[in-house]
Amino acid sequence: MSQGFGIESVDTHQSAPTPKKPTQVADIGCIQHSLVEHFADIEDPRVERTKKHQLTDILVIAILAIIAGAQGWEDIENYGLSKQKWLEEFLALPNGIPSDDTFRRVFEFIDPEALHRGFVRWVETLVTQTGGEIVPMHRNP
Repeated sequence: MSQGFGIESVDTHQSAPTPKKPTQVADIGCIQHSLVEHFADIEDPRVERTKKHQLTDILVIAILAIIAGAQGWEDIENYGLSKQKWLEEFLALPNGIPSDDTFRRVFEFIDPEALHRGFVRWVETLVTQTGGEIVPMHRNP
């Protein structure tokens, strides 16, 4: 008769798993710089007089927020506000965190293919730098 969660038998004579070699963790500063760098060449669709925030800042905050689970423009703004101190370590943020309306307006006009290419290049760089290991997206305070 089976016990537990459908386990018919357990081989207690198996050898212990071989310890995994420690992987060198990519430097968080390199990851941050890489993220900014991969989105720097996306064309800014805004009129010059309306540029209160840098396009790269808007894109990076949105991408990090979505990775962290943001599901709307307000979530993206709230993520930026909650992580502002950390974001200031590698983003310019000359006028603070953009509003939810700013995120929405920018993404309405951004070239989705250019954004996709930048994201794919960034992820490929992460995989190369980390050897496919899990990457922490922020440091705990």
